[in-house]
Amino acid sequence: MSIKSIAAKVFAKHIRNKIDKWASNPEATQQKVFNELLKKAKNTKFGVDHDFKKISTYKDFADKVPVRDYEELKSYVDLMVAGKEDILWPGKPLYYAKTSGTTSGAKYIPLTKESMPTHINAARDAILCYIVETGKSKFVDGKMIFLQGSPELTEKNGVKLGRLSGIVAHFVPSYLQKNRLPSWETNCIDDWETKVDAIVGETRDEDMTVISGIPSWVQMYFEKLQQTTNKKVGDLFKNFDLFIYGGVNYEPYRAKFENLIGRKVDSIELYPASEGFFAFQDKQGDKGMLLLLDSGIFYEFIKSEEFFEVNPKRLTIGEVEVGVNYVMIVSTTAGLWAYNLGDTIQFTSIKPYKLIVSGRIKHFISAFGEHVIAKEVEQAMKEATEQTKCRITEFTVAPQITPEGEQLPYHEWFVEFEKEPEDLQKFSELLDKSMQEQNSYYLDLIAGKILQQLKIKKIPTNGFQQYMKSIGKLGGQNKLPRLSNDRKIAEVLEKI
Repeated sequence: MSIKSIAAKVFAKHIRNKIDKWASNPEATQQKVFNELLKKAKNTKFGVDHDFKKISTYKDFADKVPVRDYEELKSYVDLMVAGKEDILWPGKPLYYAKTSGTTSGAKYIPLTKESMPTHINAARDAILCYIVETGKSKFVDGKMIFLQGSPELTEKNGVKLGRLSGIVAHFVPSYLQKNRLPSWETNCIDDWETKVDAIVGETRDEDMTVISGIPSWVQMYFEKLQQTTNKKVGDLFKNFDLFIYGGVNYEPYRAKFENLIGRKVDSIELYPASEGFFAFQDKQGDKGMLLLLDSGIFYEFIKSEEFFEVNPKRLTIGEVEVGVNYVMIVSTTAGLWAYNLGDTIQFTSIKPYKLIVSGRIKHFISAFGEHVIAKEVEQAMKEATEQTKCRITEFTVAPQITPEGEQLPYHEWFVEFEKEPEDLQKFSELLDKSMQEQNSYYLDLIAGKILQQLKIKKIPTNGFQQYMKSIGKLGGQNKLPRLSNDRKIAEVLEKI
């Protein structure tokens, strides 16, 4: 065992003890974060506009600071981007994480000297918790790859900006730099397909032990490796034993990954976003991710079913329940206040607080009042693929409200198979059965003959890659929406 792996074990125990301490005192930990946030920002423009000096309780805060999404906070962000100081947080940000997808174009999410370390430390702590639980630390001596966006940054009024994953690349600890792949030059390649080819060339003869990235794009890397070498990934990288991922649910991809690798490997799920690093999986046997209560983020929660009501009830950490779908609201050391991420979560445990990401508040199907969420379709896909021994590459779901002729409406599942089921009709029936079991509204609509059983639309090989490329979102941190409430994506997929 190397000195580095021994040191990793010692440090891991220290960090695990610190985590256990705050996790066992959740409400006190959150109250401390709440107080520090308000104290730090009371003299900012936002703090003055919202009377932070007069806020002494959470009720005061909820009364004075409404829940906002990016569009509603944009007037403050615009002032910051224009070069103004002390707007949402003291001084200027260190960076802006630039993302897309809003009605007004690009989003500029601030990253400050206080918030930036939490992104780095959370990813580190997830690995350290894994070391404590499993006793495995030898992987720190091998090569690690993090599939991410380009680390090249631009500048706007004195503040650097880029993709979050590219910004984070500038903060890789020195003790990992020698182990880290791909090279800086390869990481800077913009075209995703060219970049993956270069990564394959750099890594195919290395001792890769840890691989990290969004599953759909790591899958593309694995496929290119296999095409180039005619070997399973696990045979090529004999010491590869840990896959770290975030951004999307791994379960729909797991069977295909295990086929590409040739064996099972451990995995760690992360919950990072430009707005903050919120949770990570700290136990191998537990699908729930530990909510990070001591990372400069104050959390609020609103029940999804109440979210679009006027003045829905806002809950703090001590008021949430297991199994309820919540919209997660955050206030952070980056200067986001009562900020609606757009994510929905469900708690799997409250001792300690662990959660799963169940979807997006805007990504659901409720064309007939069924309110189908991502967690449900992903669970249905997992069950159907396991029972039929098939493997999928990708899928998305959209409603078909106006089918031809006298047909009843239905949910249309666009599926790219790597290995098709022997009986596609049985596969479809298994999906539908699972959906009815999980969602009582969907069950009622089927039973009431408002909807007919879902239908499968097979997508040709690489069809989803073609779609993502056609909209300029191939690779990096881009994700395919699992659900749509309209047929914008469906109409493009129908033509592939």
